[in-house]
Amino acid sequence: MSEVTQTPEPLSDDLLKGAEAIAKYIGESRRRTFYLMERALIPCGKEGSIWVASRRALSAHYAKLTGKAA
Repeated sequence: MSEVTQTPEPLSDDLLKGAEAIAKYIGESRRRTFYLMERALIPCGKEGSIWVASRRALSAHYAKLTGKAA
């Protein structure tokens, strides 16, 4: 048996920092993104005063909402 080893992508490549970056990634306005983040409607959090989100978590969240596989 051969094992396939997959190197995980560095966390820095998965992390979006700031509302502007998150808004651009999800295709929403900055204001709408703040609304979604402040009400915990999308998976994100704060690192100090900066909003952060994982690309993978956002993709999985929207895939679940639309019924499409991530």
